[in-house]
Amino acid sequence: MRISLIVTTYNRPEALSLVFKSIENQVIKPLEVIVADDGSDERTHKIVKEFRDKLSFKIIHSFQKDKGFRASKSRNKAIAKANGDYIILIDGDMILQNRFIQDHSRNAIPGFFIQGSRVLLSEIQSKIILRKRKIYISMFSLGLKNRKNSIHSNILSHLFSNESGHLRGIKTCNLAFYKEDCIRINGFNNDFKGWGREDSDFASRLINIGIKRKSLKFNAIQYHLWHKENNRKSLATNDAILQKTINNKLTWCDNGIDRYL
Repeated sequence: MRISLIVTTYNRPEALSLVFKSIENQVIKPLEVIVADDGSDERTHKIVKEFRDKLSFKIIHSFQKDKGFRASKSRNKAIAKANGDYIILIDGDMILQNRFIQDHSRNAIPGFFIQGSRVLLSEIQSKIILRKRKIYISMFSLGLKNRKNSIHSNILSHLFSNESGHLRGIKTCNLAFYKEDCIRINGFNNDFKGWGREDSDFASRLINIGIKRKSLKFNAIQYHLWHKENNRKSLATNDAILQKTINNKLTWCDNGIDRYL
């Protein structure tokens, strides 16, 4: 598959460098990696340039000016630049298990979008990992908050992965879909500003056009480095946008990816 891996980031270059290392360690490499940069300073630019010069995959830096949390717009701009047929979204503080891309590729099915598995790392363990520049994490590592999610098993994945049409647990830190399906709903809604609900809105519109959700268990595993919670002052406004999409069964957003294509 022609896979474009999109990494959303904002001013966390130390974590981003570990993400790059974990991508290089993949059993199957993506066609390209696109950094969806929501206005980071020069430190992130330097990390991108450093890894672009030495890694085996293509890195595209999609940058927008810092005008607050605008993840929807940043992702849309990155997806518009993607040359792949299949998009995997992750955040810039997610260390990938080495079969992450392979698992997503193997589970990709037309008519579905995929939610992968996430393991939460404790604050202490995250600081140790960042200090030691460590990307090898297993179910036996210290500081795993939901340890069972770190088990990799194709057999267990086949037994426990499920298909559904609900939005609970939707996270764009580990989400995969066909690019053409994204364009059919006009991508993410750029009206979302500040943290929250843009991922659920995106998934809701996919479901409304008949694209089903598949939640992978014991496959497509990533390890989430600890960070402080994002500011949630925009949550009420974003909740209202999401509720409008749900109530009206919307399949399209007017302010979306089409302006970047």
